[in-house]
Amino acid sequence: MKNRQNYQWNSLTAAVCYYPEHWDRSLWENDLDRILDVGITVIRIAEFAWTLIEPEEERFTFDFFDEFLDLCSRKGMKVIFGTPTATPPAWLTEKYPEVLNASKEGVVYRHGGRKHYNYNAPIYRELSARIVEQEAKHYGKHPAIVGWQIDNELNCETNEFYSEADSVAFRKFVKKKYKTLDKLNDAWGTVFWNQTYTDWEQIYVPRPTLNLGINPHQHLDYYRFISESTLEYCQMQARIIRKYKKPQDFITTNGLFWNVDNHRMERECLDVYTYDSYPSFGFGLDRDLETADDLNDRKWTMNLNEVRSVCPHFGIMEQQSGANGWTTRMEGPAPRPGQLTLWAMQSVAQGADFVSFFRWRTCTVGSEIYWHGILDYDNRDNRKLREVKDFCRKLKSIEPVCGAENEASFALIKDYDNEWDTEVDVWHRRVRDASEKEIFIASELNHTPYNIVYMGEDDILEELGKYPVAVYPHPVIMDEERAAVLEGYVRRGGTLIIGCRSGYKDMNGRCVMLPQPGLLQRLTGSDVRDFTFTSPAEEPVWADFGGERIEMPVFNDILTPLDGATVLAVYGSSYYAGEAAVTEHELGQGKVIHVGSAFSRQNMKHLFGYTGILEPFKEWIDAPETVETVMRTKEGKRYLFVLNFQSSEVEITLHKKATALYTGKTVQGRCTMSAYETAVFELCEE
Repeated sequence: MKNRQNYQWNSLTAAVCYYPEHWDRSLWENDLDRILDVGITVIRIAEFAWTLIEPEEERFTFDFFDEFLDLCSRKGMKVIFGTPTATPPAWLTEKYPEVLNASKEGVVYRHGGRKHYNYNAPIYRELSARIVEQEAKHYGKHPAIVGWQIDNELNCETNEFYSEADSVAFRKFVKKKYKTLDKLNDAWGTVFWNQTYTDWEQIYVPRPTLNLGINPHQHLDYYRFISESTLEYCQMQARIIRKYKKPQDFITTNGLFWNVDNHRMERECLDVYTYDSYPSFGFGLDRDLETADDLNDRKWTMNLNEVRSVCPHFGIMEQQSGANGWTTRMEGPAPRPGQLTLWAMQSVAQGADFVSFFRWRTCTVGSEIYWHGILDYDNRDNRKLREVKDFCRKLKSIEPVCGAENEASFALIKDYDNEWDTEVDVWHRRVRDASEKEIFIASELNHTPYNIVYMGEDDILEELGKYPVAVYPHPVIMDEERAAVLEGYVRRGGTLIIGCRSGYKDMNGRCVMLPQPGLLQRLTGSDVRDFTFTSPAEEPVWADFGGERIEMPVFNDILTPLDGATVLAVYGSSYYAGEAAVTEHELGQGKVIHVGSAFSRQNMKHLFGYTGILEPFKEWIDAPETVETVMRTKEGKRYLFVLNFQSSEVEITLHKKATALYTGKTVQGRCTMSAYETAVFELCEE
């Protein structure tokens, strides 16, 4: 993919989040000495410190961070400086209550938490711009600073905005998009339930309605509006920082959050993208992350795959180092010995060249007193500190991996319109969630990795051409431009796999009056005349695929092959037993496989085998399903990451000679990995 990054680390870098305002000045120097001693060379600071710089409106003080940054310079510590806009000060929210976000019901989110502002209040944009300008102008040339973080976790805590300012901005957004009310009414289908608008002032962001009957087409545009507002806010800060920062310093923000086009954010606002990685959430804790729920912490790779699609060589701004928890929510166990390194190496394996642990020491006050850092309240050395030091040693030993590319067997195609449609359409969401989860599990258990490719990138056809197989699970929303890209990929020799519920909506989320799968029918060579959710009153639906029984879960399209298409599998149960379940259509030099259901780990494994992409690393390694294997390549060299996510020993077999980079030893044959152990091998080509 064309490089979307304006900045890339030239060496693998370890960092930590540090908050000098949380600690007495007498601790600062000793803390920096200890941080440097373990091998960490960068700290991230200041993202919640507005009042320290502007304690009263238009009174700016810089002494606190002047003192701390000068100490960092003397010690040789590098700094990523954060803009403080995630937590507006009390004087601001009291004087300008219109900056506060609200729930859909109109309940205002008061001061005392974080992310309680809205992007669209003009006064908040003005005051945010002013604090960023003052901060960047004063600190921009400081020699200790190497990077800037915009805000903190844009669209975290809430990704929906319902203040009066948001309704005003939403009206401007849709007026710019549709120009006339007639066009808006047509796009939103407002003739249904007598929703027709006769004045722009009648339009609001979604509000409570009886039985949650929100217009889905309006709702879809609302999520597009949120993304646009987020990008405008981020871009505003980036423009200001660029005026004052040193040329070599980077601008980033820490994602990956919802209802925002993160690819545009990286492309239009940032130099490099960073992510906050907390794999213990994979154990469930007190919330459902709607990801692969039976892989536990290993499923965090699913998120890292997504981050890599935004920025191939990304950073981790917050890497878990202790148990997670607030006083109001979340409970989690401490990382077991080895897991801290495992989770950090999981990030590196998936493309991170920068890893910053959260945080140096657990805070003794506030809502996050249970969000544990490397050190605990008592400030004594502990096993986590020793493990971080060992990780830094290991990171240095695998330095050649920096900047290496991730190998993948297939592309998983996604796009933001379909992602946002799952927010407004529970039918779409149920099918999408099931398939995305199971495709990931199939990839992990069968050591068949994928890269995510988003529609809308300028070089999309070139990028897809790198993969022999591309899976576009359920592109419900489709237009001619995207259909043409897919056709071009197939005609050039690619194998495209799509699932059920494809191609039946236009870009406004309106159902099209075309035979399904709509605009994709010329690619699939199949017709859908009947379809249904699978029934809980019947046995699980299956199909015969070349003599093998494969699962056809969640939803079934009953397929009819058209001229030139062949039947690969037929349903073996329900009222449509004997009808086509999977078809194949040759087109140009490639082919399209239409699967009439959601995807499962079992039917995906069969498709991996059928398309010839199963287990691409098998000539190098045999590893059990419980082990993650990742290949990164650079300048003709290949680096194999092997991660044991189990609390017990596992055995792997290396079929050829390899150099174990942690030790420098040459290894081959059977190897035993202890609980949570990681290894990185440079493969020896013969």
